[in-house]
Amino acid sequence: MTQPRALDASASPLDYYGAELRRLRETAGLSQGQLGDCIFCTGSLVGQIETTKRVPTRDFSERVDAALGTEGQLSRLVGLVLRSQLPSWFQAYAEMEARASYISTFQAQLVYGLLQTEAYARAVLGVLTDENLDARTAARMERQRILEQENPPLVWVVLSEAVLHQEIGGREVMREQLTHLLDLRDSQWVNLQILPFTAGQHAGLMGSFTTLRFEDDPDLIYTEDFVQGHMTAYPEKVKESSLRYARLQASALSVEDSAALIARVMEERYGDQPASDGCDMA
Repeated sequence: MTQPRALDASASPLDYYGAELRRLRETAGLSQGQLGDCIFCTGSLVGQIETTKRVPTRDFSERVDAALGTEGQLSRLVGLVLRSQLPSWFQAYAEMEARASYISTFQAQLVYGLLQTEAYARAVLGVLTDENLDARTAARMERQRILEQENPPLVWVVLSEAVLHQEIGGREVMREQLTHLLDLRDSQWVNLQILPFTAGQHAGLMGSFTTLRFEDDPDLIYTEDFVQGHMTAYPEKVKESSLRYARLQASALSVEDSAALIARVMEERYGDQPASDGCDMA
């Protein structure tokens, strides 16, 4: 009989999760197949997660916790696991983002990560490679849980109008994404403005940037290039970024007019198209 592969629980959050899953399952006296039956998945999937060949999802973790009566042990652990799937250079930012009390961002090309739908995020992350795409997408969606906590940060987003027109993932994905942005009108903690093309030259021409503010720590400015991200708390940079953001907000449409523009672009660019009658004009 083949012995299960030994796991070094200290090697990584994923290894620790796999070792804990195996321990909890064996303590309950269940085989991988039996646990799979309990949570409506295959025993093979359970085995792959135990041996770190697959990254667990939050849904999987919650179902195992319910089946084994673990009082949320794996559900608490999975957040750490998913965060470890983020690029190493991004993990420090994600940790600070989760602690912030106020987040303001200008995005010139893409919907801000905290506001992306799963399909949109998957399309963005899959541009160069499909490797570990499920895990990377799950990690991005996990970041959004900070918006659902009891005391979420205040988030203020300015998007270039170009973001609405840049088709990511196809028309259906874009329609879903813009619908999600419109739904944010009902959020108490998220405000969204669109910087229209008519604004001309503006304070964000140098590119996207994000400011994180905290209750007791200095503000941080975050920017990215095509290789990695950069954070700074240097006062002069924070001051300059604050001025740029204030000017972007002043140049952007109001929250209400921004929603109207999103709705218009959604219908004009991504709405249902009339079917061809097959009679093309010569």
